[in-house]
Amino acid sequence: MYVAFRADASLQIGTGHVMRCLTLADALRERGAKCIFVCRPHQGHLLDLVIQRGHEALALPELQESAQPDLNGTAHAHWLGTHWTKDAQDTQQTLSARKGQLVDWLVVDHYALDARWEQALRPQVQRIMVIDDLADRPHACDLLLDQNLGRSNRDYEGLLRGKTTTLIGLHYALLRPEFAALRADSLARRQTNSQLRRLLITMGGVDKDNATGEVLAALKCCNLPVDLQVIVVMGPYAPWRAQVQAQAAQMPWPTEVLVGVDNMAHLMAESDLAIGAAGSTSWERCCLGVPTIQVALAQNQEAIAQALSRAGAALMLPCQAIAETLPSLISTLASADQLYAVSLAASSVTEGKGALFVCEFMKVDDENHALMQ
Repeated sequence: MYVAFRADASLQIGTGHVMRCLTLADALRERGAKCIFVCRPHQGHLLDLVIQRGHEALALPELQESAQPDLNGTAHAHWLGTHWTKDAQDTQQTLSARKGQLVDWLVVDHYALDARWEQALRPQVQRIMVIDDLADRPHACDLLLDQNLGRSNRDYEGLLRGKTTTLIGLHYALLRPEFAALRADSLARRQTNSQLRRLLITMGGVDKDNATGEVLAALKCCNLPVDLQVIVVMGPYAPWRAQVQAQAAQMPWPTEVLVGVDNMAHLMAESDLAIGAAGSTSWERCCLGVPTIQVALAQNQEAIAQALSRAGAALMLPCQAIAETLPSLISTLASADQLYAVSLAASSVTEGKGALFVCEFMKVDDENHALMQ
């Protein structure tokens, strides 16, 4: 089976879309699929990481400054960096250059693309899968995945053209297998020891507005254990990395800044509390039962933050009031009972096996499609 992914990462977009596509690609590869990523080389792209993970990566042509996005299109049309018709043409040409390889599935994970783009690519692919979070634009696809808490099929009424299978909710959350593998141990540790000794801060792969630095500054005003250890995780393209490293050296507790980690599941499992962005890593923290104070760093994260807060699975930290609000939230989680209560609620959100379930829906009949080894 040959699966192509169309997703981008950049300083503006962040890394979450490509990262969750990589999780699905890894799971598909285990089942014999060949996966290729088609990405625009924006500043902060992850093409090198795709290759490091053992998948093929094809860069779309770099954009000229004169390239104009479809400003009358989707709410995130500017993320594309060009008009959707240009992007569709570039993607068509990139896939056409690989003669002899039938695209069984094209997986599209991009807020700037909708049914128009999908229909333009339809002649070149057997089936189209869309990964979405927003339910704010029409799609023309065979399979749609929205892994968000609180989402329902009603949210996509009138937005899906043709016959579409929908995979809705956190049962289908795309988490790497190491999270499910560490789940039992992580939950057991919290049941017997919920003291706050290790704090994890992770604001996504980019954190373009330096929420990490604001959190570190606010922590100095919080009542925290003297033997606390602080771990900060940042992406390799995070623009404030040097400033955060300098700030960490001045913290009253040992504070380590890690960049581009490949053991996030272990770091989360060993943490007693996390302060993090309300993006796709929210589901990773829930799988491991990590009590979390979450920050919605982008508009598309607001719904995730609100849903987790309503479920008691995380506490909300307003992005515009980190310094004012963080001390009181830390006090709310001061006791072992309070930490464990949030952990228990978080752990009920997802078991972390969504990638396996999604792969089942992407099975291809070998009599009708080519199996690419």
